[in-house]
Amino acid sequence: MISDEMKHYIEELVPERTPEVLEMEQQAREGNVPIMDLIGMEALLQVIRLHKPKKILEIGAAIGYSGIRMIQAMPESNLVTVERDPERYSQAVDNIAKVGMQKSITILEGDALELTDTIRAHGPYDFIFIDAAKGQYKRFFQEYEKMLVPEGVIVSDNVLFRGFVAKTDDQIESKRFRKLTEKIRGYNEFLYEQSHFITSILPVGDGMAISILKPKE
Repeated sequence: MISDEMKHYIEELVPERTPEVLEMEQQAREGNVPIMDLIGMEALLQVIRLHKPKKILEIGAAIGYSGIRMIQAMPESNLVTVERDPERYSQAVDNIAKVGMQKSITILEGDALELTDTIRAHGPYDFIFIDAAKGQYKRFFQEYEKMLVPEGVIVSDNVLFRGFVAKTDDQIESKRFRKLTEKIRGYNEFLYEQSHFITSILPVGDGMAISILKPKE
């Protein structure tokens, strides 16, 4: 994690976003919708540019912000995204239409763990982005790594959870946050235990784990 001064400095360097993206950022602020912070988003987009995926799976569309930004960074890609909250799903559909990305982005409404057959039918995937219910990250990973091509990438957001993962339990006042922190710590340990993946955690945004599937021998 970086200091507020450094965060502000880097944010000032980031090129201006499109009016549609700025409108979505305002929509998220007004609706208290958790979207990736600017620096974390820029890091994700750079990984996308480096990997050049043809097919992306996103678990957790929210209002469509990150999915739209990924396709803006890699217009030749196609993205499948899933959102279970009806209101956010509707907002995402509207935002995707506003930027004219209906052909590039397929959005599914429902629980990602209940739509596996539908999601599999759209695969396989070169790149998977997990940014949904943190307590379910391990299940998401285990279910969807099966749909990843060799040398594909899984990015998991929020794996440092506001820095709580580095605190002792008695330093975390909220019982709910303590339980969630324990799950995220367990997930991070799980990632590093997967011998068929190479994982690194970047301390950008709220923490981003990048897991690369090793090529078959």
